[in-house]
Parts: sequence; C-alpha cells; structure tokens
Amino acid sequence: MTHDLVTMGRISVDVYPQDIGVGLEDVQTFGKYLGGSPTNVAVAAARHGRNTAVITRTGPDPFGDYLRSELERYGVDPRWATAVEGLQTPVTFCAIRPPEDFPLYFYGRTPTAPDWAIEPGELDLAGIRDATLFWSTVTGLAQEPSRSAQIAAHEARPRESLAPGQHTILDLDHRPMFWDSEEHAREEVARILPYVTVAIGNETECAVAVGHGSPDAQADRLLEAGVQIAVVKLGSQGVMAATPEERVVSAPLPVETVNGLGAGDSFGGAFCHGLLAGWPLEQTLDFANACGAIVASRLACSEDMPTTQEALELLRERGRDVPGQTARTRNA
Repeated sequence: MTHDLVTMGRISVDVYPQDIGVGLEDVQTFGKYLGGSPTNVAVAAARHGRNTAVITRTGPDPFGDYLRSELERYGVDPRWATAVEGLQTPVTFCAIRPPEDFPLYFYGRTPTAPDWAIEPGELDLAGIRDATLFWSTVTGLAQEPSRSAQIAAHEARPRESLAPGQHTILDLDHRPMFWDSEEHAREEVARILPYVTVAIGNETECAVAVGHGSPDAQADRLLEAGVQIAVVKLGSQGVMAATPEERVVSAPLPVETVNGLGAGDSFGGAFCHGLLAGWPLEQTLDFANACGAIVASRLACSEDMPTTQEALELLRERGRDVPGQTARTRNA
C-alpha cells in the first residue's frame, strides 16, 4: 500500500491541564492525548481523508499501547510505531495560559527517547520511497541512531528521482533543549537539505537552518539550496511561501486562542493536504492557516484537528478564496 503521507519522528503522551490560566503547580485535573509533532501532522492529514503513517517508536509499556491505539482510532497506519525494549514512552506536560504562554515540560526524553532509537536497518525504505509525501523534522536529527535513520530515509528519496507531485518535506522544528549548540543543528540541517523539496519553519527556525535575515532573505537561501517551496511563518503577520516563480503571503485568521501548541502541526497536515490536492499555493496557505487557527482556539492537538469542512467554512466566513472555487463562485 502506498501512503499519501509518511511522517517520521517524535511521539509522546501529551498531558494537558483542564484548568486553564494557571501554572502546573495549581492544576487539579489533566487529560491525556496522543502527541508529538510529526505524529500530529499525520493525524491532521488523516482528518482530511489522507492515507497516512508515522515512523516512530514507543516504550514497551501501557502508554505505548495507548498511542498505537490512538493512531488507529485517528486513521493513521501504526505499523511502523513499534516498541523499544529498555526505554519508556515519553510524556509531555504543558501549562495553558492563553493567549501566548504555553510552556512545555518533557519527561522521558533524557538521556534519550524511543523515537531517537530508530535504526536505519529497521526502515521500510520502499514504503518511504513510494510515499507521495515524506515529512521529517530537525528534532529527529538531534541524536543517533535516529539521525542516521533519517538520513537513510532521505537518501531513499533523492530529488531527481521524485515523480511529479511527490515531495520531501522538512519541518525546521528546532528545540534548543535537544541540541548541544545551534551550530550543530545547522550542520545536520545542511546534510538533509539536498534531499528536501519543501521546508517549513518560523523565522527563528529558518535562522538555524540558513542564517539570520529577513523572511525574504531566508526564503531565498532555502531556494538557493534547492528547495522548491520555502514556507516562512511570520507570526502575527501570517505566513509566506516562496517558489522560484512566485511569492505569496497568507494573512492571519485571528481567533480567541486557547492553546497555541497544535497550530503548527495542524498547519502542516493541512498544507500536505493542499499539496496532494494540487491547489494553488496561495489557497493551500490560506487553508493551512485556517486549520492552524481552529486548533489554536481549542484545548487539545490531535483530538481537536479540524475537518476539511470546518476549515472551508472559516475561510468563507472571513471572505477568503475557498480551494476548488473561484472568488466569483464564493461570493455568488
């Protein structure tokens, strides 16, 4: 079976407070959810009807069983989400203090975690090669043997061998606590970029990848490295996407933020859906922006990923072009 999207990397149990606006020391009630950025991206794309899978690892424990069960419930193929003996499934706590304060606390990731224990020899390279989209993250490069496994996965998909419509996507997701230095992270990104056709990150993450500068300058450097689509998130200014032929900006869709942590993953899964659908770049960006906004207005990440219809309705409400329809049709 060929997948629309295969993602690779982090998985965890997200433990989110039901008490909003207070620190963890004052929280009385929590809920647990499937988490981990590339895992959430697979869930988000599956919510749009895409055939997805995630390459990851858990501990051989009840939390690992829970995560595999959740993957199946969300429609994500769990065949490559296997257990590693001797390690525990990571748990991530966060405090939710909207609109902008959502600190994360990682447990079970030091000195290592199961998803950093993926071995190159364990990979189904044919499944990775044949997937229409392959998504990995910079966090997966932070430790061995995951680093070598991720490089092997990319080597199975050289740019020149990709068919029309196939893309290899790198989430520039840089978490400083997982690295010994920013320079080390930049070196590892440089090893992966020759295989990447789409790079996605905010200004800080792009700076780690290709250096500081304006968003336009960062996009230019990514394109010079051979990336076909450079996506630079602009915070309150929206998001920009650049190709060698065009450069578009999608303005933000303001919502009342409850938990901003899942917005980027929802954006990523929706962006993949737009690529797979062959939508124009501007409409793909708007759709992904809408999906990110919807999740930010909700508590959870994986559980609250929006449907396609919810995102299209938000775009209509805000007067944006709806993918698959002309502006005239929309306004008729």
